[in-house]
Amino acid sequence: MTIQYTAQPADPASSAVLTRGLVKRYGDFLAVNGLNLNVPAHGVYGLLGPNGAGKSTTMKLLLGLASATSGDMWMLGEKVGGRHRLQAGRVGSMIEGPSFYPGLSGLDNCRMVADYLNLPGSAAPAILRQVGLAGHEGKKARDYSLGMKQRLGIAMALISQPELLLLDEPTNGLDAEAVVEVREMIMGLSRERGITVIISSHILSEIEKMAPVVGVIAAGRLLYQGSLDSLREEGHIDLRVSDPKLAAAMLGSDRIDYRWLPGRDGGVLRLPELPDQRIGTLITQLVGQGVAVYRVASERKTLEQAFLELIESPQSREPTPHQAQNAMDSDAARASAHASPRRPLPIRQAAGRAAFAAADGGAR
Repeated sequence: MTIQYTAQPADPASSAVLTRGLVKRYGDFLAVNGLNLNVPAHGVYGLLGPNGAGKSTTMKLLLGLASATSGDMWMLGEKVGGRHRLQAGRVGSMIEGPSFYPGLSGLDNCRMVADYLNLPGSAAPAILRQVGLAGHEGKKARDYSLGMKQRLGIAMALISQPELLLLDEPTNGLDAEAVVEVREMIMGLSRERGITVIISSHILSEIEKMAPVVGVIAAGRLLYQGSLDSLREEGHIDLRVSDPKLAAAMLGSDRIDYRWLPGRDGGVLRLPELPDQRIGTLITQLVGQGVAVYRVASERKTLEQAFLELIESPQSREPTPHQAQNAMDSDAARASAHASPRRPLPIRQAAGRAAFAAADGGAR
């Protein structure tokens, strides 16, 4: 799978967050390597990647908690970095877990943040209600459950009514019920208040349920940016035939792209997903030329397969056309009727790639 990026807009004001060539180096270790993020405004954006990928470091760079080695950053239309920071309160965050005073109540923790930002503490009770801590305002934070502590951390990030919210692994360590509650709360903040939320996670299923747009990061590099549905390939058709060379020539004359994939069962010709009628015509033509068709299989990778392939091998492993032809020449004689089990006909045409979805809680 090739690395893909969303094209960068000419005007950084059109994005909630934009980075260009962002680099963070710790000695010889490159924690963030040329990151080009493009976060749409008023939605949920998922920063997805394995542990140690550079997600938390990226958030720290955006917040000014760490200094970039090189590169440019814009947040909410303003260039940030160095001495320039956004006005306090425009961005809320919870990085590497919630931070609070355990000996203070949830209400007093929120009031403390409001006081620091020169904001009235009267907003604290409403924020706590919004995150589902109504009735627990006076309880000491140390007595909160893990899920309640996560909620308190988000409440403290929301006290300033921010335009942008950065949440680092907000569901980490929560039980199933708490995960659902925090997820619904995050989606509601975006949907009902128009807040742009950037949420990091190493759990694909959680990001899939929350973020219609994602950036996949591994080893500090942005490997993919766009909708999760588009991360999956549109699908392909594998043909196993008696004479691959003749079949390949016929595909070429019909201007059908193909790749030769060698294998112990003789190899297959891999085509893009095609309409049923065109596949039927192709098979008729092959048989008419004396080519026996042993197997026709239509496949599409799952989202999990596509994600794992991307982070494990970010560079494309696909052979060049010359390599594919040489492999096909050497394997053609081994073509046989013994095929590995795959989903047989009827072949259904795969749906096209989905556009970015509205921020309604997940990619569709």
